[in-house]
Amino acid sequence: MSDDQAATASETVEAYYQALRDGDPLGPFFAEEPGMVKVGISETLVGQAAIVDGLADQTATTTDWVVESRDCHVTERDDFAWYHDDVSLGWRDTASGRNYDFETRWSGSLRADDGWEFLTLHVSTAGDLD
Repeated sequence: MSDDQAATASETVEAYYQALRDGDPLGPFFAEEPGMVKVGISETLVGQAAIVDGLADQTATTTDWVVESRDCHVTERDDFAWYHDDVSLGWRDTASGRNYDFETRWSGSLRADDGWEFLTLHVSTAGDLD
């Protein structure tokens, strides 16, 4: 594991949240697996290429991210982990200037392979994006 990768799955989840807040690239948090999936409030991305491209577009068109974890639980078993969290989530769309705010539920699975990486990530809310 390199010095910049998190030593635990919990640290990886928090590092992902911080990267989102900071507008840093999010693609490196995901494993290189063809069947990976990231489900967001308004999209489903399948495969590493789609996830990396989708997250790069998200980073390029949004700003002012708020990611406030309220109830994060991470379970690690050898080289596999899963987690769930309740997150206050918000951002600003740079094209429209519109602000979005949601109470969201997050869940995901990670594996340890030279650092912890997401295999799945699911973000949902009871409301609609519009």
